[in-house]
Amino acid sequence: MALALLFALISWQVAVDGPLLGVDTGVRGAVHDLRRTLLSIPLNHLGVALSDLGGGIPAVPVLLGCAGAAARLERRAGRQRWWLPLPTAAVAAVLIPLLVVPAKAYFARPGPYGLPLAADQWGWYPSGHTATSAIAYGSAALLLARSFGRRVARRLIAGTAALCLGVGAGLVWSDYHWFLDVVASWCLAGLLLQALAAVLRRFGSH
Repeated sequence: MALALLFALISWQVAVDGPLLGVDTGVRGAVHDLRRTLLSIPLNHLGVALSDLGGGIPAVPVLLGCAGAAARLERRAGRQRWWLPLPTAAVAAVLIPLLVVPAKAYFARPGPYGLPLAADQWGWYPSGHTATSAIAYGSAALLLARSFGRRVARRLIAGTAALCLGVGAGLVWSDYHWFLDVVASWCLAGLLLQALAAVLRRFGSH
């Protein structure tokens, strides 16, 4: 519920150009000041590299590969619905553009540089790279975690969360996205992952 409310609040503020968007300009200014202070080329390259991890390639192939590995592990474990990770991953991959692209087209928010959108651009809100990374890597972690003990599963999920946070941080650091674009996509991904976890508990327990 909290994720849904936060997503709705941010979306409303983006739609009406509300005062909450001052958070974006404040964060962007602070990041620019920090970048000028550090003058770290390796850190800037790291930001770009982390941002790239949110692209459809490699995120979707990683999701599908992990789904195949999860299905194989579950088949070895004798689970009746060992094949469930495969359609689950396919649905998650399809939902990414179905959720993000219409929202981008509807809100048509300009990026951090403030340039008008070109005819072939959808807009920056919500962040597609953030949503792609969180949904794809998060789904992959949930599918694999079912085949391991609690300790390994927790480490896997924690590592995936850190990776997805890194992608969002890289996008903001590299000036590719507003901060709230990233936060909104985390909310959207969180809602989808909660639904996915519920489905796996309901139908994948045997």
